[in-house]
Amino acid sequence: MRQTPALPPLLPMTPTAALEAWKVGLMAYELWTTSLTTIAMRHNLWYTKSPTSRSMMRENQRMVTEKLDASLEVAAEWQKAMLNMASGRFSPWWETGHRTLTPLHRRTTANSRRLSSRRNSRRG
Repeated sequence: MRQTPALPPLLPMTPTAALEAWKVGLMAYELWTTSLTTIAMRHNLWYTKSPTSRSMMRENQRMVTEKLDASLEVAAEWQKAMLNMASGRFSPWWETGHRTLTPLHRRTTANSRRLSSRRNSRRG
């Protein structure tokens, strides 16, 4: 009779789990790079436009509401993970990490695409 461990392994033991852990690392890298590019493009907007212009006010409001929405989604995922751990249902870190990073990753990549397309459309 095979016993199952009480906790999931710290390291991925199957090729599928290793691939999922790799995807979380790739997602974290993409999140980091798109966050930096978004920050750089927003700084460029702040330097080149009047802070009281309608487009800047709209962009700043959008930035704040997106950060709040993403933070609430991440907090909900953390709460689910903690409640699952408290009830004895553990999931590996790569599954929890993927679910936690997804709201932030989705928003940062969308912002980076949106701001870079705006920048490229004004150049041409």
